[in-house]
Amino acid sequence: MGSSCKEQESKKCVFWVQGPILVGAGPSGLAVSACLARQGVPCLVLEKSDCIASLWQQRTYDRLKLHLPKQFCQLPFMDFPEDFPKYPTKHQFISYMESYASHFSIKPRFNQAVQNAQFDSGSGLWRVKTQVADYISRWLIVATGENAEPAIPEILGLDKFHGPVVHTSGYKSGSEFRNQKVLVIGCGNSGMEVVDKILLLASSLTLGNTEQLGLRRPKTGPIELKNATGKTPVLDVGALSQIRSGKIKITETVKEITRNGAKFMDGQEKEFDSIILATGYKSNVPTWLKSCDFFTKDGMPRREFPEGWKGENGLYTVGFTRRGLLGTASDAHKIAKHISDQWRIMNKETNTCSSNNSSHIILLQKSLLHP
Repeated sequence: MGSSCKEQESKKCVFWVQGPILVGAGPSGLAVSACLARQGVPCLVLEKSDCIASLWQQRTYDRLKLHLPKQFCQLPFMDFPEDFPKYPTKHQFISYMESYASHFSIKPRFNQAVQNAQFDSGSGLWRVKTQVADYISRWLIVATGENAEPAIPEILGLDKFHGPVVHTSGYKSGSEFRNQKVLVIGCGNSGMEVVDKILLLASSLTLGNTEQLGLRRPKTGPIELKNATGKTPVLDVGALSQIRSGKIKITETVKEITRNGAKFMDGQEKEFDSIILATGYKSNVPTWLKSCDFFTKDGMPRREFPEGWKGENGLYTVGFTRRGLLGTASDAHKIAKHISDQWRIMNKETNTCSSNNSSHIILLQKSLLHP
């Protein structure tokens, strides 16, 4: 379909999509797409990057592993390979997702970042604009998730620091920090794993902005913790012993960044060569989904799990449960079932049916929509 429109792309093609438009080709988007395929409903997947699971492929560090056992992280209708370890590596998970997309014939339209998506109350349709084309559909599925882009906190003086400041989304390995004094701001899994890797390279490291001494033994187990609070449990991969030995120094909260280091709330001031921001990610939904009060200003559904998967006027969300992959499968099944019920009714009324992923996308004449 794209090849027949190449000459017109500069004029912004407009497409009618008979199935839902799904934004995001990460794990959540793949899960919903597969569930829809099982129900015989085609969908159009729009992905801003040039690959599936771009967060995993392009913005994660080399030694990343899943933080929950694999049986809690697999996508619908396809288990992990039996020879994968209990906690698959980043590269194993990417391989699994690529196999998943191939198995369910999921073919996103890559390099199409959604610039604007809005419900047209007059027509009762969603209009989704990318830099390449505009798309129209009865349904919109938001699958960009709660980790769409880095969360960069406002820290006094950060712009004055003389050395490199790196968010963990741009961190690959500790080799570039060899023999440096490094300040890691933030805790959680990213902070702990970055710390662990840098220590292997004999750097001097200070971990700032943690809770007291950080790694207390929780009262609940990791799965229960994830279900109850949405917080991903930290797996101790040696960080606690390094803290006890003094190789990792725990500090008070950072008060201010200076040209050569940082000032802390307890009055101390230390020099550092580099700063790593292990401050997590955030949703980017408010930047492109317009005139929609289903999401908060932080880009999260106002309805909490398990009710946050469905909005109004054919709007659906997946990947916003604060439960990681644990909540994705449940929401994916619900969304696919809800849309497929409507799809079957519509097909009976019109006596048509299309499960082909290209034939359900129809090029419209631009003049019909923009006279």
